[in-house]
Amino acid sequence: MKVNVEFDCSPEEARRFLGLPDVSRANEVYIDALVNTMKGTGNIEQLQEIIKNFSPMGEFGLKMFQQLMEGGAMAAFGGTPKNGKKSN
Repeated sequence: MKVNVEFDCSPEEARRFLGLPDVSRANEVYIDALVNTMKGTGNIEQLQEIIKNFSPMGEFGLKMFQQLMEGGAMAAFGGTPKNGKKSN
């Protein structure tokens, strides 16, 4: 048996329903600090280094996020991962 349930709500309503904290202010502070830091960069290498340092868990976090997105895309479109093994 397969059951589908759809909820028509805004992200804010979903956040409140699930009891998740409102982190919008923390996000604004994080983005403002990142933008202000980026304004002082002179070249692309400096910018890349700043972004790596600002990211949660640094470069490891960026690679992990990239792998997560690639895995999701593979699963959604039926592709095979880079290692050639198809997961079940």
